[in-house]
Amino acid sequence: MAFRRYRALPQGEVTVEEFRAWLGQFDADGDGRISREELQRALRSLNLSFAWWKARLGVRAADADRDGAVAVAGAGDDEVGRLFAFARSHLNVKITQLASSY
Repeated sequence: MAFRRYRALPQGEVTVEEFRAWLGQFDADGDGRISREELQRALRSLNLSFAWWKARLGVRAADADRDGAVAVAGAGDDEVGRLFAFARSHLNVKITQLASSY
């Protein structure tokens, strides 16, 4: 089994682009969407307690079309916005430059 080293989430306030780039490295299958398992891996990299539960809640909060994943690339701006809002309110991630609708 190969272990992959992930870049850490930048400290302090994080821009939308930084958060999207950080999250994108956990997209294991490269489909531009983050599944619950991929989000769980991302949260584990932050050493968060109950990463499985927070990933489940995050996908549930962000998945607008109920396909089981959060689109982070392309046309999934609505879902990305929802995931950013979830991260900001539930994971204590300070995100700047959010659109006014989030």
